[in-house]
Amino acid sequence: MAEPNSPYLRDVLGTIPAYKPGRKVVSPSGRSVKLSSNESPYGPLPSVVEAVAAAAADLNRYPDTAATELTGALASRFGVDEDRIALGAGSVGLLQQILEAVAEPGTEVVYAWRSFEAYPSLVGLSGAVPVTVPLRGETHDLDAMAAAITDRTRAVFVCNPNNPTGTAVRESELAAFLDRVPEHVLVVLDEAYREYVRDPQVPDGITAFGDRPNVAVLRTFSKAYGLAALRVGFLVARPHIATAVRKTMVPFAVNHVAQAAAVASLAAEDELLERVAATVKERERVRDALLADGWELPSTEANFVWLRLGEHTAAFAAAAEAAGVAVRAFPGEGLRVSIGTAEENDAFLDVAREFPHRNRD
Repeated sequence: MAEPNSPYLRDVLGTIPAYKPGRKVVSPSGRSVKLSSNESPYGPLPSVVEAVAAAAADLNRYPDTAATELTGALASRFGVDEDRIALGAGSVGLLQQILEAVAEPGTEVVYAWRSFEAYPSLVGLSGAVPVTVPLRGETHDLDAMAAAITDRTRAVFVCNPNNPTGTAVRESELAAFLDRVPEHVLVVLDEAYREYVRDPQVPDGITAFGDRPNVAVLRTFSKAYGLAALRVGFLVARPHIATAVRKTMVPFAVNHVAQAAAVASLAAEDELLERVAATVKERERVRDALLADGWELPSTEANFVWLRLGEHTAAFAAAAEAAGVAVRAFPGEGLRVSIGTAEENDAFLDVAREFPHRNRD
């Protein structure tokens, strides 16, 4: 049956691809290893599970839309005033809130490409014009991004570490870039993978740049904190930015259970970061194994590795799927592979070892 004309739908929807989450696959033998969504391989800590269970017993009331307890815990953890914090349904939700606060038709938003896959759709839906700047050496070309800013630019996104390449820009170059950005432009430092960073020259955006009047720093509980299913993100910025972003949040977007889990996770952060250290150790093991087997791949400060395979991308993804290993394929470009447990990572390395093409070819 033919669909009727839909004059009530926005024309821009025809130009925006739907977001594609990481897939789960199952091999003929029944093996299923999901390394396609950058999730933590670990479940929440026992104390967090207890907090979730307790919160789940109180579901007939609306959550605290101001997330008072969580906001206070975050302010204490990061040493900032509470009026500098805004919450959202994951860092993606906060990106949408930011765009609703700053973007409008005819304005521009600058970001590197390839970078986080949600950027094009979020910018397109806001009505702003996306201005993409190619990566250089698999990382942000900050000089080119600064040159792309015009009097119509409202925001610049800097994903650090970058998704999907894992590369990170260092403090000196980021500071020089921020010095070049005019006051009418908001710079969004998207630091979803900050907890996995080990290079001391990669800045903590909150402490290094969070006091600048046109910088907003995003973090999430979805990755290192292992709360991807609950969708909690937060922003740290000067009060005028945080206030605007709070205004654009859908009421009750961060639910009661999610707030309780995030508060409990902050309380158990030392224990949680031991798990992060284990993931970082596995990340280095996986990368070293790939390098030893002839692969070329950039350094990564996130919980994934990036293989630029070009025309061989689809073939590798198919080989991995046949082995029951789900990876994130970007057709014609490359593969992002999350770091899982040692056993899961070995399953991926087996596929890589048997694959006939190396990305250096």
